[in-house]
Parts: sequence; structure tokens; C-alpha cells
Amino acid sequence: MSTMSQLETAMALLMQTFDKYAAGQGKTDTLTQAEAKTLLEKELPGLIKAAKNPGEVDKVLKGLDFNGDNEIDFSEFVILVASLTCACHDRCPKK
Repeated sequence: MSTMSQLETAMALLMQTFDKYAAGQGKTDTLTQAEAKTLLEKELPGLIKAAKNPGEVDKVLKGLDFNGDNEIDFSEFVILVASLTCACHDRCPKK
């Protein structure tokens, strides 16, 4: 059995994390706003604590729902993680 690279492991963890929280309520292939908030609180606690006010988290979640269906699908979740990764790494071009 071959071992996964670090990047393959990171990708697998993204999928597992999304699936774990998406399984709770509603459809199993999307996150409800409540599931997304729980995911952020449990999986990114440092980021949530760093937010200046609790309303910011809700604003982020609403901004993630690109198609306006009140759910976050996997591609919307990946965009969030990629955006946060860029912000933490400070490598993205400033807008």
C-alpha cells in the first residue's frame, strides 16, 4: 500500500471534515448554516477567537453561500478554506 503525500492527506482531511459536519442536518452533501458555524467553531477555533465580533462569523457564512440556497456545498467550503489559507499565509494579492 502506498502512502499518501502530505497534500493528498490534506485533501482527504478536507473531504472527511466536510462530510462529518454535513451528515448532521438536512442533506448529507451540503452544510446548513448551523452545521457550517459548528464546523468553524470546532475546527478553526483560533480563527473564530481572532474575529473582532461574533457577527463576523455569520457574515462570513452568508458570504460563502454563493448561490443563495442557504446551504454550503463542498466547492463553497473549499473556497472558504483556500481563502483562509491565503489570508493566514499572506500570499494572496491585496484587493
